[in-house]
Amino acid sequence: MSEPDKTDSPKSYTYEDAGVSISAGNALVKAIGPLVRATARPGADAELGGFGAFFDPRAAGFKDPLLVAANDGVGTKLKLAIDHDRHDTVGIDLVAMCVNDLIVQGAEPLFFLDYFATGKLESGVAERVVAGIAEGCKQAGCALIGGETAEMPGMYAPGDYDLAGFCVGAVERGEQLIGDRIAPGHVLLGLASSGVHSNGFSLVRRLAEDKGWKMDRPALFDQDKLLVDHLMEPTRIYVSSLQPLIRDGLIDGLAHITGGGLLENIPRALPDGCRALVHALRWPLPRLMAFLQAQGNIEPEELARTFNCGIGMVLMVREENAVAATARLEEAGETVFPIGTVEAGTRGCTVKGNAGLWSGESDWIAEHDH
Repeated sequence: MSEPDKTDSPKSYTYEDAGVSISAGNALVKAIGPLVRATARPGADAELGGFGAFFDPRAAGFKDPLLVAANDGVGTKLKLAIDHDRHDTVGIDLVAMCVNDLIVQGAEPLFFLDYFATGKLESGVAERVVAGIAEGCKQAGCALIGGETAEMPGMYAPGDYDLAGFCVGAVERGEQLIGDRIAPGHVLLGLASSGVHSNGFSLVRRLAEDKGWKMDRPALFDQDKLLVDHLMEPTRIYVSSLQPLIRDGLIDGLAHITGGGLLENIPRALPDGCRALVHALRWPLPRLMAFLQAQGNIEPEELARTFNCGIGMVLMVREENAVAATARLEEAGETVFPIGTVEAGTRGCTVKGNAGLWSGESDWIAEHDH
């Protein structure tokens, strides 16, 4: 009787054959361990490896906290990062989009978790992204206590990845910012943005394609910096500047200027019967925003609804607190503009500009009712 042909034996499959490398995932966890530990803070030890992570609000100094949660992504800004090898700062964007949403409720960011999904883990890319996340957490004072790295062959084109972030904060009961202290007569203070932040990039990328932008060359408006680096400038994190003023009762409301721009985000912080009146002449439109406007022949109303227009955060403060709040914010490194007031009216926002401002051919008004 002849021996069975060993070549007919069924193949022994492994997860690696299917495109998933467990060893690569383990190596990533080991590599980012020191980055994660550097974000430890009272209430969290920021160690990886468990099925979940604990946080102790008492150790963080809270007595009767309300928890506030937020999640977000970076959007199509990631395509620029992938196409131009700019992976180091998108993690800051990810954290910023979450923690800036928490601080507008008066909440201190406590801990952060991330989700990184890709078709195949590429050497160094995930580590660079997580390093940015850790840096963002340090800027915001929150602990990176966990996350998930998903390697999913066939779900993403080669080299592509996506990010999601989840953050939980806390505010003492009764101290949350919910708009109930805002009234007509309040002053609107705008904090300068660091660039486009993380919204409007589908339009940015459409313009880049249609107009044939040379991303790896100096920007037309700034010969000292590449255009791609202007666009990839990470979202500013406002937490450390705003927290002391919130605790001292100088701020009655906050609006994070993200998707929907000035027109749609400011009303989210207002109570019924209050309308924001914003004067575009109160601050200079940044050169990058003016470049985008000119390249796309973007109407002022569209600009105010799509981009932050140079204002990343808007504060609502009582008139008698405006000078003190401005001084303290400037000491903290912020650039502050008195951009308008809260008026009596339908809940919403009006942005006004004179002829020539934002390339308007005549005096213009952009409005949104919430």
